[in-house]
Amino acid sequence: MQQIKGAVLKSRLGFVEEHFGAAGLQRVLESLPPDDQRALRMVFTSNWYPFELGKRLDDAIVRVLAGGKPEFFEKLGEASAAKNLATVHAGYVTKGNPQAFLAKAPAIYGMYYETGRREYQQTGDRSAVITTHDAETFSAPDCLTVVGWYRKGLEMCGAERVKIVETECRARGGKVCRYEVSWG
Repeated sequence: MQQIKGAVLKSRLGFVEEHFGAAGLQRVLESLPPDDQRALRMVFTSNWYPFELGKRLDDAIVRVLAGGKPEFFEKLGEASAAKNLATVHAGYVTKGNPQAFLAKAPAIYGMYYETGRREYQQTGDRSAVITTHDAETFSAPDCLTVVGWYRKGLEMCGAERVKIVETECRARGGKVCRYEVSWG
């Protein structure tokens, strides 16, 4: 069973509370089954949790706060990157060298997910492809957090006009999750 780090859940919960207040977070939690509510009230960043718990949390956020629009998760991904890449994972940021940052995609993936792998391929001076393989579970909202996370990370490295397009997604029937990345 695919598992994710508590840091992923914590960043989602923190984003909700920061942008929608304690009342918004409470509404999201109350929309979940009692076991999920208990688990999400005591999340430890370094522990592993079932991916399905995160998926249910994502679905609740979209349903309760995002008006059914999963694009909300790009902003969540950006906020997560801004926080984590400025603190606990600051070593991944390579100022002035976005390709070096992207080259760390396999290691970054391993920090957040227990199964599967992510590969990086440079396709030009200011472009690359990152591909996620063999993840046991997946969701469209999680893929959108990846888009937002990498966009913000690249900006923190100095990239401008970052564009990330998910060209293949397992949640939409693809064999992998593939992101084409470019910047100006």
